[in-house]
Amino acid sequence: MEETTPQQPTSDEELQTPVAEVSAQPTEAPQPTDDKTVEPAETEAEIDYSTMDREALLAALEALMGEEIQHIKGRAQAIRSRFTELNQALQHEALEKFVAEGGDKDDFHAENDSVADRFFSLYDQYRVRRQKYLDEIEAQKRKNLEAKQALIEELKVLVAGEEDQVRTTMDRFNEIQERWKQIGDVPRENMNDLWQSYHFQIEQFFAKLKMNRELRALDQKRNLEQKIALCEKAEELIVEPSVTKAFKGLQELRTQWKEIGPVPQEQNEEIWQRFQSAANRIDERRKEFYEQRKAEQDSNLLAKQALLEKATELTAEKPQNVRQWNEVTAALDELLKVWKTIGPVPREMNEDIWTKFKGMIDRHYADKKEYFAGVRDEQEHNYQRKVELCIKAEAIAQRDDWKNATDELLALQKEWKEIGTVNRKVSDKIWQRFRAACDEFFARKGEYFKERRSSESENLAKKQAIVEELKNYQFGSDRDENLNAIKDFQRRWAEVGHVPISEKENLQKEYHKVIDSIFEQLKINAREAESMAYRERLRNMTGDTVRILRDERQQLNDQIEKLRGDLQLWENNLGFLASSKQADLLKQEFEKKMQGARQQLALLQAKLRILNETEKAEKGNAE
Repeated sequence: MEETTPQQPTSDEELQTPVAEVSAQPTEAPQPTDDKTVEPAETEAEIDYSTMDREALLAALEALMGEEIQHIKGRAQAIRSRFTELNQALQHEALEKFVAEGGDKDDFHAENDSVADRFFSLYDQYRVRRQKYLDEIEAQKRKNLEAKQALIEELKVLVAGEEDQVRTTMDRFNEIQERWKQIGDVPRENMNDLWQSYHFQIEQFFAKLKMNRELRALDQKRNLEQKIALCEKAEELIVEPSVTKAFKGLQELRTQWKEIGPVPQEQNEEIWQRFQSAANRIDERRKEFYEQRKAEQDSNLLAKQALLEKATELTAEKPQNVRQWNEVTAALDELLKVWKTIGPVPREMNEDIWTKFKGMIDRHYADKKEYFAGVRDEQEHNYQRKVELCIKAEAIAQRDDWKNATDELLALQKEWKEIGTVNRKVSDKIWQRFRAACDEFFARKGEYFKERRSSESENLAKKQAIVEELKNYQFGSDRDENLNAIKDFQRRWAEVGHVPISEKENLQKEYHKVIDSIFEQLKINAREAESMAYRERLRNMTGDTVRILRDERQQLNDQIEKLRGDLQLWENNLGFLASSKQADLLKQEFEKKMQGARQQLALLQAKLRILNETEKAEKGNAE
C-alpha cells in the first residue's frame, strides 16, 4: 500500500487557534503501514541468496539465529523463500525421476531429507522467537499507550492550572513533549485518537498561555532545526541502493515529521517543499522499480509462452519408437531447465501458465510410461527368442559336421538380426553369450581346417599309394577273401583325411576307376559293391552318430518314396500309350528308366537294412 505525505500546517497561528476553533479543524492521523503490527524500524544489510544452495542457506540461517531477532526478519524470509524454491525443485526432480523409471505419479510421496528437516526445524525456532519478540512489542505498546495517556492528563492539568511564570510553564510543557517523544509506538487502533487528544491539548496550551512571539520563535527555531535534519536524512535516502530500504526509511521520517511542531511562517513552505521534494524522488524511484519489475515479468511471460508453444508442438503427436520418445523427453527436459532460469511472471498469470506447461510434461510422461510398458513386453519376448538362439548356437558350437553346422549357425545369425531389441540391461550380456557360441564354433572349425590343410599333402601321398597298391594287388580265387581285401582297401581309403581340393576330383576318379575294374575282374555286381562301401562308410562314421543315423534314415526314406512315386507315374503313363512304332520306342525308354529305378530302389532298401543293423548295433553298444 503506497503512503501519502502528511499535510503540513501552514502557519504558527494554527497552533494558537482558540479552543472553539480547534475542534472544528481537521486533524491528520498517522498513516497506516503494510504490516498489521507496527514494529520498530529494522535496518538490515541486503544479501543476495539466489546463488546459494540448500546447505549454504541452512548455514546462513544458523548464523542469523545468533543475531538480535529485530534485525534479521528480511534476511530470514529471503533465506526461507530461496530454500523453499530449491527444496520444491529437488522434490520435483525426484518426482520426474520416479516417473521416468516407471513409477506412477500418484504413488509418489515427497519427503524432506535431513537438510530440509534441519532447516524447517531451525526456521520454526526463529518463528517462535519472532512471535515472542512481537508479543513483547505489543505489550510495550500498551505500556506506551498508558504512559502517553498519562502525559495527556498532565497536559490537561497544565492547561487547566493557573501559572504566572511563563518560563516555568514552558519548561514543564517542553518536558512533557520530550517525554512524549521518548515513549515508543502505541497499538495501531489507539494511534489516531491518542494523536488527536495530544494535539488538542497542545493547541489548548498555546491558546491559554498566549505565549509571546519571542518564546514562540525560539520553539519554532528548534522545530526548524529538527526538520532540516529530517530533510537531510530524506536526501540521503535518495541515493540508498535498496529501494525497499529507502521507502521504509522515508515512512519513518514522515512519522517523525508529524511529531515536530511548527516552524517560522516565512520558512514553513520552503522547508516543507525541501522535504516533499526528497520524498517525491524516493516515491518516484519506488514507482519506477515496480514498473521495471512489471516490465520484466511481462517479458518473462512472453518467454514462458514461447516455451509453452514449443512444448505444445513437441507433444502434438505421439512418438512412434523408443528413439523418438527419448528425443521428445530430452527436448521437454531442456525446456523445463530453461523455464526454471526465467524469472517470475505477473501473479495473476503464474498459476495458469505453469499448470498448462506442467500438464503437457505430465501427460507426456504418462503416455511414455504406457508406451514403454508395451515395449518391455515386446523386449521380454525378444529376449526369450534370443535365449533360444543362444541355446541352439551353443549346441551347434560342439558339432563337427562343419558344412551343415555352418549353414545352421549362419541362419541363426540372420534370425538374430531380424529379432527386435531387448532391455538395455541384458542386451550386451545376451549378445556376448550368442557371440561366444559363434566364436567358439568358428574357432574350432578354423583350427580343424588349419590342421587338415597341413596334413592334406601327406594324405594325398597316402591315397596315391593306396591306388598304386590296388593296381598291383593280386587277388585270388576265393570270393570272400577278395571282398574282405577290397573292404580293407576301402576302409584304409576312408580313414585317410582330406587331400588338396585341386587334386581331389582326379584322385577320386582314378580310385573309382581302379575299384570298378577290380569289381568287373572279380565279377562283383555294382549293387553288392555299393552296399559294401555303404556299410564301410557307416562303420567309420564319427561325431554325433545318433543324429547322423537319423538324418541318413530320413534321406533314404525320402529317396525311396520319390522312386516309388516315379515308378507309379511311369506305369500309369505306359497305360496311356497306343500301339505304334513311335510308342514302342517310348515304351522301351520308359522300361529302361523303370528298370534303373527298380535297381536303385533295391539298392536304397539294402542301404536301409544296413542302416537298421548299424543303428541296432549302436544301441547295443550304448547299453
